[in-house]
Amino acid sequence: MPLSGKQRRHLRALGHHLTAVVQIGKEGVSDSLVAATEQALLDHELIKVKLGPSAEVGLDTAVAELAQRTSSEVAQVLGKTFLLYRPKPEAPVISLP
Repeated sequence: MPLSGKQRRHLRALGHHLTAVVQIGKEGVSDSLVAATEQALLDHELIKVKLGPSAEVGLDTAVAELAQRTSSEVAQVLGKTFLLYRPKPEAPVISLP
């Protein structure tokens, strides 16, 4: 389900104060990083991910691959940080407009 512009704005506002809970490092988008991102999305629905200085993968590649492998939507890309959103399967906490 692609997000509308209004929904992205809402998620960006919610994600503004968040700190990055996942950081992409030297290993890139590895299986363990995907597992950690999956768990973070289950716990929080909206997470901030940061591309670390030692990452050897490009930002665009990392964003696309991580979103695809976790079945999440990209709400924002700002600098080397991006927001991923995936509603909880049962009883989502964040209600989108």
